[in-house]
Amino acid sequence: MAENKKNDSKQLGFEEALARIEKIVAELEGGKLTIEDAVKKYEEGIRLAGICSKTLDSAKRKVEVLMKKEGASLDKRFETEELEESQGLE
Repeated sequence: MAENKKNDSKQLGFEEALARIEKIVAELEGGKLTIEDAVKKYEEGIRLAGICSKTLDSAKRKVEVLMKKEGASLDKRFETEELEESQGLE
């Protein structure tokens, strides 16, 4: 059964994994778990955090690829926006 939980958590999407982490944190903060249950929840949270991290890393790489495709025009746009924001010209 523990193996099924591992497999299920690996198939979760980012939003589902994050929601599960939030639930686990609330349960851990509640202080009503036995030490054994708290450790199991913590382990599950670590697995879920790994899923979220991998998803975010993948998204970051995709954004970097897109930015490289856009090249200097994208960089220039960001520089212009940052300059306008710093000067209060939004």
